[in-house]
Amino acid sequence: MSYSLIFTIAFAAAIVAGLLVKFWLATRQVRHVAQHRGAVPAAFAQTITLAAHQKAADYTIAKARFGLIEMAWSAALLLGWTLLGGLDVLNKLLLDWIGGGMAQQLVLLALFAAIGGLLELPFTLWQTFRLEERFGFNKMTWKLWLADALKSTLLGAVIGLPIAALILWLMGAAGQLWWLWAWGAWMGFNLLLMLIYPTFIAPLFNKFQPLDDPKLKERVTALMKRCGFAAKGLFVMDGSTRSAHANAYFTGFGASKRVVFYDTLLRQLNAGEVEAVLAHELGHFKHRHIVKRLIAMFALSLAGFALLGWVSTQVWFYTGLGVQPNMAAPNSALALLLFMLAVPVFGFFVAPLPARLSRKHEFEADAYAVAQTSGADLSAALLKLYQDNASTLTPDPVFVKFYYSHPPASERLARMVTAA
Repeated sequence: MSYSLIFTIAFAAAIVAGLLVKFWLATRQVRHVAQHRGAVPAAFAQTITLAAHQKAADYTIAKARFGLIEMAWSAALLLGWTLLGGLDVLNKLLLDWIGGGMAQQLVLLALFAAIGGLLELPFTLWQTFRLEERFGFNKMTWKLWLADALKSTLLGAVIGLPIAALILWLMGAAGQLWWLWAWGAWMGFNLLLMLIYPTFIAPLFNKFQPLDDPKLKERVTALMKRCGFAAKGLFVMDGSTRSAHANAYFTGFGASKRVVFYDTLLRQLNAGEVEAVLAHELGHFKHRHIVKRLIAMFALSLAGFALLGWVSTQVWFYTGLGVQPNMAAPNSALALLLFMLAVPVFGFFVAPLPARLSRKHEFEADAYAVAQTSGADLSAALLKLYQDNASTLTPDPVFVKFYYSHPPASERLARMVTAA
């Protein structure tokens, strides 16, 4: 049995196994949430209304069912691009039209992205204008959606094509260790994005105004000083123009760090609760979670580029995924695309590991917030956010272990009582 056939079988088996596991997890989530829809859990009976609990249950079930359809469509597209020969046909058409070289490879990447985006567009629109609209979360107009789509496309071309061209050039010109140079370029690019995103990219999509509540500003400034955290500024983002969901986050890198509050968050929480949410985010910095995640990203991407450097020289890698490489022309773009298509298929089965680590980090950040601010305020803030975002209080435990990056409300509140 050839390596190509073995890889084809392994790839197909991983797709099928992944689909079965995802279907099993989704159906468990739907069944578990539906079974507990009729009554608010005892721990939340005094703070969450039955109507809010049932809305969260219905929203969770609707998202899970929609996810099943989207999952099946994504698997069909994956098979179409690979084993059914879609990428091979597109590559050969471009070779006949443009010939080999950098131009053909960049056009291949761009067309793959454009076609993929168009094929997934119905699901994006349905989620925004039907699913989110149904539960009162979508605030985006068609005009705003179209403007965002155009900006994202142009931004993707302006930023994405140069870095893609650099990596493709390195793959062809930097020798056997091209993957090490490409990894360095990719990491530098990501760090640059972190630096420029807050001041140049994010304002293209949202308006950011300095926090103008003097009492709240004084309170959060004192908290950051107490925690030894310096930021370039405190800003309020007009998140309500697109969604009713609320959030707060840190963005930027080094001297460009800034604190951003959604306007929806400030409308829903009082000053003490906002301070507690900010303390939670500060907890991530205090425990160096951001640095740890950056290091993990560096290490995983290095391993990924090293693996790509090896498989890109193996004919079975291409033929096993339905592509006949033209050995007289560069195959760097093909290797990149096939690698990006194949890795998530196999990586899905280790997804519970980073999810578990993320939940551990959330617990640590909660404990830090309780030590710095009022645990009652943090509990109240989290309950409001769970309610306003229609997050179910009764997720399936197995689904949680596989997918959840944040612990369920019941576990978080129980830990806070212990930490306090």
